Amino acid sequence: MNNKTTNPSLQASLKSADTEEWIDLLFYRPIGYRWALFFRKLNVTPNTITIASIFLGVAAGILFYFNNLWINVVGMLLLIWANMYDSADGQLARMTGQKSELGRMLDGVSGDCWFISIYVAICLRLTPQWSIWIWILAAAAGICHSKQAAMADYYRNIHLFFLKGKSGSELDNSIQQWEIYRSLFWKKEFVRKLFLWFYSRYTYSQEQLSPRFQRFFALLRAQYGESIPTAVGQEFRLGSLPLMKYTNILSFNTRVVVLFISISVNLPWLYFVFELTVLNGLLIYMIRKHEIWSNYLYQKLKNVA
Repeated sequence: MNNKTTNPSLQASLKSADTEEWIDLLFYRPIGYRWALFFRKLNVTPNTITIASIFLGVAAGILFYFNNLWINVVGMLLLIWANMYDSADGQLARMTGQKSELGRMLDGVSGDCWFISIYVAICLRLTPQWSIWIWILAAAAGICHSKQAAMADYYRNIHLFFLKGKSGSELDNSIQQWEIYRSLFWKKEFVRKLFLWFYSRYTYSQEQLSPRFQRFFALLRAQYGESIPTAVGQEFRLGSLPLMKYTNILSFNTRVVVLFISISVNLPWLYFVFELTVLNGLLIYMIRKHEIWSNYLYQKLKNVA
Protein backbone atom coordinates (compact mmCIF):
# COMPACT_ATOMS: atom_id res chain seq x y z
CA MET A 1 0.00 0.00 0.00
CA ASN A 2 1.28 3.47 -0.87
CA ASN A 3 2.28 5.46 2.22
CA LYS A 4 1.38 8.67 0.44
CA THR A 5 -2.27 7.68 0.59
CA THR A 6 -2.24 6.28 4.10
CA ASN A 7 -0.11 8.78 6.03
CA PRO A 8 -1.85 11.88 7.39
CA SER A 9 -0.55 15.14 5.96
CA LEU A 10 1.81 17.46 7.79
CA GLN A 11 -1.00 20.01 8.00
CA ALA A 12 -3.25 17.49 9.74
CA SER A 13 -0.63 16.98 12.45
CA LEU A 14 -0.58 20.67 13.45
CA LYS A 15 -2.70 22.28 16.15
CA SER A 16 -3.60 25.28 14.01
CA ALA A 17 -1.96 27.82 11.71
CA ASP A 18 -3.00 30.54 14.19
CA THR A 19 -0.89 29.20 17.04
CA GLU A 20 2.18 27.86 15.23
CA GLU A 21 5.42 29.87 15.29
CA TRP A 22 7.38 30.40 12.08
CA ILE A 23 10.44 28.56 13.44
CA ASP A 24 8.24 25.59 14.23
CA LEU A 25 6.57 25.66 10.82
CA LEU A 26 9.90 25.86 9.00
CA PHE A 27 11.93 23.51 11.17
CA TYR A 28 10.46 21.63 14.13
CA ARG A 29 7.08 20.62 12.68
CA PRO A 30 8.40 19.16 9.38
CA ILE A 31 11.12 17.23 11.21
CA GLY A 32 8.73 16.25 14.00
CA TYR A 33 6.32 15.01 11.35
CA ARG A 34 9.00 12.72 9.90
CA TRP A 35 9.85 11.43 13.36
CA ALA A 36 6.15 10.86 14.03
CA LEU A 37 5.76 8.80 10.83
CA PHE A 38 8.87 6.79 11.74
CA PHE A 39 7.65 6.06 15.27
CA ARG A 40 4.18 5.26 13.95
CA LYS A 41 5.66 2.47 11.80
CA LEU A 42 7.41 1.09 14.88
CA ASN A 43 4.20 1.32 16.98
CA VAL A 44 5.94 3.64 19.44
CA THR A 45 3.45 5.59 21.54
CA PRO A 46 3.49 9.39 21.95
CA ASN A 47 4.14 8.99 25.69
CA THR A 48 7.28 6.95 24.97
CA ILE A 49 8.56 9.74 22.73
CA THR A 50 7.86 12.29 25.46
CA ILE A 51 9.85 10.25 27.98
CA ALA A 52 12.74 10.07 25.50
CA SER A 53 12.60 13.86 25.13
CA ILE A 54 12.90 14.21 28.91
CA PHE A 55 16.14 12.22 28.93
CA LEU A 56 17.53 14.21 26.00
CA GLY A 57 16.59 17.56 27.55
CA VAL A 58 18.03 16.69 30.97
CA ALA A 59 21.26 15.47 29.34
CA ALA A 60 21.44 18.76 27.43
CA GLY A 61 21.10 20.73 30.64
CA ILE A 62 23.89 18.78 32.33
CA LEU A 63 26.27 19.65 29.49
CA PHE A 64 25.75 23.38 30.15
CA TYR A 65 27.59 22.93 33.45
CA PHE A 66 30.93 22.66 31.67
CA ASN A 67 32.79 25.83 30.74
CA ASN A 68 33.70 24.38 27.36
CA LEU A 69 32.06 25.71 24.22
CA TRP A 70 32.17 22.43 22.31
CA ILE A 71 30.55 20.50 25.13
CA ASN A 72 27.97 23.27 25.36
CA VAL A 73 27.31 22.98 21.61
CA VAL A 74 26.57 19.28 22.09
CA GLY A 75 24.13 20.31 24.82
CA MET A 76 22.47 22.75 22.44
CA LEU A 77 22.09 20.03 19.79
CA LEU A 78 20.61 17.64 22.36
CA LEU A 79 18.11 20.31 23.43
CA ILE A 80 17.09 20.85 19.80
CA TRP A 81 16.70 17.07 19.45
CA ALA A 82 14.58 16.98 22.59
CA ASN A 83 12.31 19.66 21.16
CA MET A 84 12.00 17.71 17.90
CA TYR A 85 10.68 14.81 19.95
CA ASP A 86 8.42 17.18 21.90
CA SER A 87 6.95 18.23 18.55
CA ALA A 88 6.75 14.64 17.29
CA ASP A 89 4.83 13.29 20.30
CA GLY A 90 1.99 15.77 19.83
CA GLN A 91 1.92 15.29 16.08
CA LEU A 92 1.80 11.51 16.48
CA ALA A 93 -0.98 11.84 19.07
CA ARG A 94 -3.05 13.93 16.65
CA MET A 95 -2.33 11.53 13.77
CA THR A 96 -3.41 8.46 15.70
CA GLY A 97 -5.92 9.88 18.16
CA GLN A 98 -3.77 8.74 21.09
CA LYS A 99 -4.44 11.79 23.24
CA SER A 100 -4.58 11.09 26.96
CA GLU A 101 -4.47 12.72 30.37
CA LEU A 102 -1.16 10.96 31.02
CA GLY A 103 0.21 12.40 27.78
CA ARG A 104 -0.75 15.94 28.81
CA MET A 105 0.86 15.34 32.20
CA LEU A 106 4.11 14.07 30.67
CA ASP A 107 4.16 16.87 28.12
CA GLY A 108 4.00 19.46 30.90
CA VAL A 109 6.60 17.67 33.00
CA SER A 110 9.06 17.31 30.11
CA GLY A 111 9.72 21.02 29.66
CA ASP A 112 10.00 21.49 33.43
CA CYS A 113 12.63 18.74 33.62
CA TRP A 114 14.66 20.29 30.79
CA PHE A 115 14.80 23.72 32.34
CA ILE A 116 15.35 22.54 35.91
CA SER A 117 18.39 20.68 34.60
CA ILE A 118 19.56 23.79 32.73
CA TYR A 119 19.04 26.09 35.72
CA VAL A 120 20.86 23.81 38.13
CA ALA A 121 23.77 23.27 35.71
CA ILE A 122 24.21 27.02 35.16
CA CYS A 123 24.03 27.70 38.90
CA LEU A 124 26.65 25.05 39.67
CA ARG A 125 28.83 26.44 36.90
CA LEU A 126 28.66 29.99 38.25
CA THR A 127 28.64 29.29 42.00
CA PRO A 128 32.44 29.74 42.38
CA GLN A 129 32.11 33.35 41.11
CA TRP A 130 28.58 34.26 42.24
CA SER A 131 28.18 32.23 45.43
CA ILE A 132 24.54 31.98 46.59
CA TRP A 133 23.47 34.98 44.48
CA ILE A 134 23.27 33.00 41.25
CA TRP A 135 20.87 30.59 42.94
CA ILE A 136 18.69 33.50 44.09
CA LEU A 137 18.73 34.98 40.58
CA ALA A 138 17.87 31.60 39.06
CA ALA A 139 15.06 30.99 41.55
CA ALA A 140 13.48 34.35 40.72
CA ALA A 141 13.82 33.66 36.99
CA GLY A 142 12.39 30.17 37.44
CA ILE A 143 9.29 31.46 39.21
CA CYS A 144 8.74 33.98 36.41
CA HIS A 145 9.42 31.30 33.80
CA SER A 146 6.63 29.14 35.24
CA LYS A 147 4.14 32.03 35.05
CA GLN A 148 5.22 32.95 31.54
CA ALA A 149 4.88 29.39 30.25
CA ALA A 150 1.58 28.83 32.08
CA MET A 151 -0.11 31.90 30.63
CA ALA A 152 1.28 31.29 27.15
CA ASP A 153 -0.18 27.77 27.27
CA TYR A 154 -3.48 29.06 28.67
CA TYR A 155 -3.99 31.74 26.04
CA ARG A 156 -3.16 29.32 23.23
CA ASN A 157 -5.73 26.85 24.52
CA ILE A 158 -8.32 29.61 24.89
CA HIS A 159 -7.67 30.63 21.28
CA LEU A 160 -7.94 27.02 20.10
CA PHE A 161 -11.19 26.63 22.01
CA PHE A 162 -12.80 29.54 20.18
CA LEU A 163 -11.25 28.41 16.89
CA LYS A 164 -11.93 24.66 17.02
CA GLY A 165 -14.16 24.02 20.01
CA LYS A 166 -13.51 21.81 23.02
CA SER A 167 -12.26 18.88 20.94
CA GLY A 168 -9.49 21.02 19.43
CA SER A 169 -8.32 22.52 22.70
CA GLU A 170 -7.00 21.43 26.11
CA LEU A 171 -8.77 24.23 27.96
CA ASP A 172 -9.74 23.13 31.47
CA ASN A 173 -11.05 24.85 34.56
CA SER A 174 -9.95 24.35 38.13
CA ILE A 175 -13.43 23.60 39.55
CA GLN A 176 -13.87 20.58 37.30
CA GLN A 177 -10.32 19.41 37.95
CA TRP A 178 -10.84 19.63 41.73
CA GLU A 179 -14.06 17.62 41.41
CA ILE A 180 -12.19 14.87 39.56
CA TYR A 181 -9.39 15.03 42.14
CA ARG A 182 -11.81 14.58 45.05
CA SER A 183 -13.51 11.64 43.33
CA LEU A 184 -10.28 9.61 43.25
CA PHE A 185 -8.70 7.49 46.00
CA TRP A 186 -5.02 7.73 46.86
CA LYS A 187 -4.60 3.97 47.23
CA LYS A 188 -6.17 3.09 43.87
CA GLU A 189 -5.09 5.97 41.63
CA PHE A 190 -2.13 7.57 43.36
CA VAL A 191 -0.32 8.87 40.26
CA ARG A 192 -3.42 10.39 38.66
CA LYS A 193 -4.58 11.97 41.91
CA LEU A 194 -1.13 13.45 42.53
CA PHE A 195 -1.08 14.87 39.01
CA LEU A 196 -4.52 16.41 39.50
CA TRP A 197 -3.42 17.94 42.80
CA PHE A 198 -0.71 19.87 40.94
CA TYR A 199 -2.73 20.41 37.78
CA SER A 200 -5.72 21.87 39.64
CA ARG A 201 -3.46 24.42 41.29
CA TYR A 202 -1.78 25.14 37.97
CA THR A 203 -5.15 25.77 36.30
CA TYR A 204 -6.32 27.91 39.22
CA SER A 205 -3.20 30.08 38.95
CA GLN A 206 -3.96 30.67 35.26
CA GLU A 207 -7.51 31.71 36.10
CA GLN A 208 -6.32 34.09 38.82
CA LEU A 209 -4.28 36.01 36.27
CA SER A 210 -7.20 36.32 33.85
CA PRO A 211 -10.21 37.56 35.91
CA ARG A 212 -11.88 39.53 33.12
CA PHE A 213 -11.68 36.60 30.74
CA GLN A 214 -13.20 34.37 33.45
CA ARG A 215 -16.10 36.80 33.81
CA PHE A 216 -16.65 36.97 30.04
CA PHE A 217 -16.38 33.20 29.61
CA ALA A 218 -18.81 32.52 32.48
CA LEU A 219 -21.41 34.86 30.96
CA LEU A 220 -20.88 33.38 27.51
CA ARG A 221 -21.47 29.82 28.73
CA ALA A 222 -24.41 30.89 30.88
CA GLN A 223 -26.10 32.26 27.77
CA TYR A 224 -25.09 29.68 25.18
CA GLY A 225 -23.86 26.61 27.06
CA GLU A 226 -21.46 24.51 25.02
CA SER A 227 -22.83 25.79 21.67
CA ILE A 228 -20.99 29.07 21.36
CA PRO A 229 -22.13 30.99 18.25
CA THR A 230 -19.68 31.01 15.35
CA ALA A 231 -19.84 34.81 15.15
CA VAL A 232 -18.74 35.14 18.79
CA GLY A 233 -15.87 32.74 18.22
CA GLN A 234 -14.72 34.63 15.15
CA GLU A 235 -14.87 37.96 16.94
CA PHE A 236 -12.89 36.63 19.90
CA ARG A 237 -10.26 35.30 17.46
CA LEU A 238 -9.77 38.79 16.00
CA GLY A 239 -8.51 40.14 19.31
CA SER A 240 -6.73 36.97 20.38
CA LEU A 241 -4.78 36.25 17.18
CA PRO A 242 -2.29 39.16 17.50
CA LEU A 243 -1.35 37.86 20.95
CA MET A 244 -0.35 34.42 19.69
CA LYS A 245 3.08 35.72 18.68
CA TYR A 246 3.70 36.63 22.31
CA THR A 247 2.64 33.20 23.53
CA ASN A 248 5.24 31.73 21.17
CA ILE A 249 7.98 34.10 22.36
CA LEU A 250 7.20 33.11 25.94
CA SER A 251 7.38 29.39 25.13
CA PHE A 252 10.52 27.73 23.75
CA ASN A 253 12.21 29.06 20.64
CA THR A 254 13.03 32.67 21.56
CA ARG A 255 14.15 31.87 25.09
CA VAL A 256 16.37 29.05 23.82
CA VAL A 257 18.00 31.32 21.22
CA VAL A 258 18.87 33.75 24.04
CA LEU A 259 20.05 30.83 26.20
CA PHE A 260 22.35 29.61 23.42
CA ILE A 261 23.76 33.11 22.85
CA SER A 262 24.41 33.66 26.57
CA ILE A 263 26.12 30.26 26.85
CA SER A 264 28.20 30.91 23.70
CA VAL A 265 29.58 34.21 25.03
CA ASN A 266 30.21 32.59 28.44
CA LEU A 267 27.69 34.83 30.22
CA PRO A 268 24.95 32.30 31.07
CA TRP A 269 23.52 34.57 33.78
CA LEU A 270 22.27 36.86 30.99
CA TYR A 271 19.56 34.30 30.26
CA PHE A 272 18.09 34.75 33.74
CA VAL A 273 18.15 38.53 33.35
CA PHE A 274 16.36 38.18 29.99
CA GLU A 275 13.58 36.18 31.65
CA LEU A 276 13.23 38.68 34.47
CA THR A 277 13.12 41.75 32.23
CA VAL A 278 12.13 41.22 28.58
CA LEU A 279 9.93 38.15 29.02
CA ASN A 280 8.22 39.51 32.12
CA GLY A 281 7.49 42.72 30.24
CA LEU A 282 5.92 40.73 27.41
CA LEU A 283 3.91 38.67 29.90
CA ILE A 284 2.44 41.78 31.52
CA TYR A 285 1.64 43.31 28.13
CA MET A 286 0.01 40.09 26.87
CA ILE A 287 -2.16 39.71 29.97
CA ARG A 288 -3.21 43.36 29.82
CA LYS A 289 -4.23 43.18 26.14
CA HIS A 290 -6.10 39.91 26.63
CA GLU A 291 -7.97 41.28 29.64
CA ILE A 292 -8.93 44.49 27.81
CA TRP A 293 -10.32 42.46 24.90
CA SER A 294 -12.17 40.10 27.23
CA ASN A 295 -13.73 43.03 29.07
CA TYR A 296 -14.85 44.61 25.80
CA LEU A 297 -16.56 41.38 24.72
CA TYR A 298 -18.11 40.97 28.17
CA GLN A 299 -19.68 44.43 28.03
CA LYS A 300 -20.91 43.79 24.50
CA LEU A 301 -22.42 40.43 25.46
CA LYS A 302 -23.97 41.89 28.60
CA ASN A 303 -25.66 44.65 26.58
CA VAL A 304 -27.05 42.10 24.13
CA ALA A 305 -28.46 40.08 27.02
